[in-house]
Amino acid sequence: MGCYISLTLKFLTSSIISHIRVMESIIVSDIENSRILRKLPRDKSFYFFTSIGNYTGEWAASLEDFVKKIPNLDAKSLEFHLYRDDFEKWVGETLEDNALVYKIKQLKELKPIGIDLRDRLYLIVFKHYESVKKPVSTSFTATFKKSNPTIVNFEAVKSQNVKEVSPSD
Repeated sequence: MGCYISLTLKFLTSSIISHIRVMESIIVSDIENSRILRKLPRDKSFYFFTSIGNYTGEWAASLEDFVKKIPNLDAKSLEFHLYRDDFEKWVGETLEDNALVYKIKQLKELKPIGIDLRDRLYLIVFKHYESVKKPVSTSFTATFKKSNPTIVNFEAVKSQNVKEVSPSD
């Protein structure tokens, strides 16, 4: 019986620890997502230019703003910023979104220009934004009910010539 209790305690302990790790990862994801989605002050916003000194009049104060601006921007502005690494710097350093930085780097390797760049950038940023803004589900809960343990008398089982069954059966 002592072995049974020990195994039950080990199972419950590992279940509780596993549940705690899942909850920690959900909390971390929620914190990271809220940081990525936050509205920034004007001095941290992204300002769109077509070249040095040629401001388009457009700026983005959040990832949501950034997504909304892309379809209407002059492709020259997108080319200017993509190939200067401006998007990567702003997304990485200000939004702290390394996953999107990686996706933008992959796009840059394809060397798109013009409308192709605008369409691809929009699709990448839009999909990423949608995945980040979805709330992580925390609707599951673990409940542990106190129950009477099943006691198996192995000597009685062996004396009745009952076949032992392993967990893999």
